[in-house]
Amino acid sequence: MALHQSQQFLEAVKRSQHPLICVPAQGGPDGYATALGLARVLRRLEKNPVIVATDGLPAKNLHFLKDHQHISPVLENLQKFTIELDASQTRVDELSYEIKDDRLYVYLSPKKGAWQEKDIKLSTSDYRYDLIITVAAQDLEILGRHFHENPDFFFTTPIINLDHNPANEHYGQINVVDLTASACGEVAHDLIAAIEPELIDAQVATAFLTGMVAKTKSFKSKNVTPKTLMTASRLIARGAERAIIVDNLYRTRSVATLRLWGRTLARLKVNEEAKLVWSLLSQQDFMHAGGEEADLVDVIDELIASSPEAKIVALIYEDRDQNICAIIRAENPLDAVSLTSNFRPSGTREEARLCFTKSGKAGSGSAGKTIVQVEKELIKHLTEQGKKLGL
Repeated sequence: MALHQSQQFLEAVKRSQHPLICVPAQGGPDGYATALGLARVLRRLEKNPVIVATDGLPAKNLHFLKDHQHISPVLENLQKFTIELDASQTRVDELSYEIKDDRLYVYLSPKKGAWQEKDIKLSTSDYRYDLIITVAAQDLEILGRHFHENPDFFFTTPIINLDHNPANEHYGQINVVDLTASACGEVAHDLIAAIEPELIDAQVATAFLTGMVAKTKSFKSKNVTPKTLMTASRLIARGAERAIIVDNLYRTRSVATLRLWGRTLARLKVNEEAKLVWSLLSQQDFMHAGGEEADLVDVIDELIASSPEAKIVALIYEDRDQNICAIIRAENPLDAVSLTSNFRPSGTREEARLCFTKSGKAGSGSAGKTIVQVEKELIKHLTEQGKKLGL
């Protein structure tokens, strides 16, 4: 008889010593928080997990979660390259090396005699990690440079794929994909609770609940089900700090974020027929507000919260390099990536990101356009898409 999914997960973890947890681009608070909770569970199972995130360190509003500082933006030291020298007959007197023109030269001097080519062996060690757990990654491509620079590692190492996205491609050897869940935090809770509920201590419960609160906008979104609320209740019973989560996610907006939000609100535009809301931010807005692009996550969250009738929300902005970029959020069952496919977006069904770079990479003829020109082109496209879909 085939093992239940939770048992498959447990058996894979038992065989592992050094699991790697991957958070993809735009994994968001749910991806980061769930990864931190899973890492805590793995440590309680006496494993040595490492978390790597394509987007780097989590936003400041997640810094209340323990061990957030240990999340790495880079995937390093996957393998060791070994140079083996037979020194049984000819002893080594001196060893030195230098790097010249990006090439490493290793110099060995024998005490006497000489070595032959047959005395040298070259080998590569096994991978540093023996299990991969992806969180909120619908495919491997969304892991960005971590996947593209190390494809052999991902293709030869067992993968546990944890997600709740309907677009997930089930690329893992074990696919824990629950389409009825509101967040990866909920999926992770159900998985671990089925193995051993006592593994969910207060720290783990807080991490999983953080993912759920973030993904459901504090349980205000339409994907909240009775099961979601029951899971949240169980996590609180396990010690999840709901008040601290809400304070950090929603009540600690920086002055810069509030200023950016004010400028966004001042330029708010609506197309009621297409159920589309959008706004613009120039680089001058960022400078006057003292804000950064990292603050845009909070800004677009506020934009969505203030526009409950909107099905599509767009924030168009100028980045530091004067490229014009956009964040597009789409409400289920719409697909943000499909809506903007003409512009080569990256992201998920819920959120797509695109840039009209100076070289025109985001679509033909887009190089050198102003933010107003991009607005006209993008909003026209989204309005047409909305009409086609009968919004």
